Amino acid sequence: MKKTAILTLLALVVILSLASCKTVPEGLWDDAMYTEDTSLGEGAKTFTLKVTAEEYSVTLTISSDMDTLGDALTEHSLMDGTLGDYGLYVTEVNGMTLVYEDTGMYWAIYENGAYAMTGVDGINITDGGEYEFKAEK
Repeated sequence: MKKTAILTLLALVVILSLASCKTVPEGLWDDAMYTEDTSLGEGAKTFTLKVTAEEYSVTLTISSDMDTLGDALTEHSLMDGTLGDYGLYVTEVNGMTLVYEDTGMYWAIYENGAYAMTGVDGINITDGGEYEFKAEK
């Protein structure tokens, strides 16, 4: 009886461990710099950046002395794009490239859960702020 209980408990632990594992999808995530939640940098302001694509996401906790989100992400090589009439057009986040003309998808930026009303280079970082880039169509 004791042996059966121990085996049942071990099986349950294995099943729960496997169920809690996030599997990184192939494709867009192949080029990602970070595929697991990570902390980066040092500075007076700490915020989170969630990167979501293909129903998978990672959360980066970033500390920086920069004033804008664009500057803080550039400081850590987490974002790239091209400057246009409306500011920075973000084409790369966390090493993953989306160009609307090629894929029909773009990087949407959210600030504290709401769609941002300005570009990433116009978002002032708040300590404890929550930001997210989502691959959207």
